[in-house]
Amino acid sequence: MGNRLTQIATRTGDDGTTGLGDNTRVPKDHLRVHAMGDVDELNSQIGVLLCEAMPADVRALLVDIQHQLFNLGGELSMPGYTLLKPEALLQIDNALVEHNAVLPRLAEFILPAGTRAASLAHVCRTVARRAERAVVSLGAATEINDALRQYLNRLSDLLFVLSRVLNRMDGGDDVYWKSERMARAAADGAAEDGAPTA
Repeated sequence: MGNRLTQIATRTGDDGTTGLGDNTRVPKDHLRVHAMGDVDELNSQIGVLLCEAMPADVRALLVDIQHQLFNLGGELSMPGYTLLKPEALLQIDNALVEHNAVLPRLAEFILPAGTRAASLAHVCRTVARRAERAVVSLGAATEINDALRQYLNRLSDLLFVLSRVLNRMDGGDDVYWKSERMARAAADGAAEDGAPTA
């Protein structure tokens, strides 16, 4: 694909349409444009996350994901083209296995909180879910590559895992939801520990 950027302010979108990569024009509220926009927002949010301190391997992974998201958005903008390669999905799967392996099992739901980096990873996760929903809607209306949906689904899972990794970077922990069930279980456990034995 050659260099297509000759000028930015073209004013061709003043009529409420935008051009796709195959030179067709569609309304700016088209399902395809919604999906492209959500993927672009996700990539931008990851760019904000990358402004934070983090382990070198996590940084390298996120930078690579930005490139894959650019491919994904490019594929959305060019109907009939395939830009997202199978290796992109494999990278997400491998990263999930690697980073999950060092995390404790979850006993309860966690809040999207903790360090700034972890919280930003949660923001990225929620935008990934929105992008996934937009791609699902587009896929219901026209044929698209299944890998686009699969990548966003697995990426949102990875961003959840990375938020937990980032919360532990300086010896921290997840921020757990204080559910009534867990509070009762803790109270019951404390009562059993203090109960007299026969």
